[in-house]
Amino acid sequence: MAQDNLGAILYKTKDLRIETIPLPETLGDNEVLLKMDCVGICGSDVHYWQSGACGHFVLDAPMVMGHEASGVVCKMGAQVKHLSVGDRVAIEPGVPCRYCEFCKTGRYHLCPDMKFCATPPVHGNLVRYYKHAADFCYKLPDNITMEEGALLEPLSVGVHACRRGGVSAGDVVLVLGAGPIGLVTLLAAKAMGASRVLITDILESRLETAKKLGADHTILVARDSNEAHLVHQVHETLGGHPDISIDASGAQSTVRLALLATKSGGVAVLVGMGSPELTLPIAGALAREVDIRGIFRYVNEYPIALSLIASGQINVKPLVTHHFSLEESLEAYEVARKGLGIKVMIHLQPRDTNNPKKFVAQ
Repeated sequence: MAQDNLGAILYKTKDLRIETIPLPETLGDNEVLLKMDCVGICGSDVHYWQSGACGHFVLDAPMVMGHEASGVVCKMGAQVKHLSVGDRVAIEPGVPCRYCEFCKTGRYHLCPDMKFCATPPVHGNLVRYYKHAADFCYKLPDNITMEEGALLEPLSVGVHACRRGGVSAGDVVLVLGAGPIGLVTLLAAKAMGASRVLITDILESRLETAKKLGADHTILVARDSNEAHLVHQVHETLGGHPDISIDASGAQSTVRLALLATKSGGVAVLVGMGSPELTLPIAGALAREVDIRGIFRYVNEYPIALSLIASGQINVKPLVTHHFSLEESLEAYEVARKGLGIKVMIHLQPRDTNNPKKFVAQ
């Protein structure tokens, strides 16, 4: 095993450094040591880097970054039975206590003692060697690349959003925001049987990507768009009201549009996390019995996301637009901050090192 355990550490706002980190000294009976391969950059990573906080999570000590990841098992704890050394795995980054009310009732993502990668004070996995709970590592079949394995994390958010919204065959879905989470939500909605999906964004380039991924309709929204006009435009485009609206932005304007556009008796799912307080048209939503449902990450969705990719029902490969080495992490974060691509991927080993030969990039 190499002793060069480089990692990307965020010391404070806008202070990201590539430094050597001590190798994990002990390995629990139910843990695995992973040689990391791919780590994607998420919007929350950029928030921590730029402002030192994301929502109510605040950076108060140096933290290893990264949570959208895949790696290769290089050492196992004594009680690990479902994995073997050499297995390629996707890493579900949140490990709960397993004993509280939420864990025991199947909603472990709400565990008050959740340890989630790169969420203060828990270190992330943008480091060459990283240990993790074995039962939150998922073996990748031979028809899935390491990059796809890392993308299980954002895809699980989209799957959870659609499951919370109750998306099923024939539903008409409105997705607000065509960033990475909006796009995986689009993919999940189509895979779950949505007959039509309309997606909105303020950038035409993102909408063009959405069309390539299967969006049936798109609406380009100007920052100063009239709200009533937008609601009318949504209804006119769809020839009616969406059954389910999913906000993947978090902006007050898009949350309002989700509540206003959804049909009476429909569902509005709020995924994006924006300001702590918003001004919303609640009275109208209540009078029309629009169910308002929030989501927090995902729960029990990693196996579903994995099966959707493995079966070919979802193709996430077009989402990866940029590739960088670990040593180029600062440049990678800058590309993500500027929104120059969709998903920026950092490779801790040379790209395709652990992919089946048929997937080696040309």
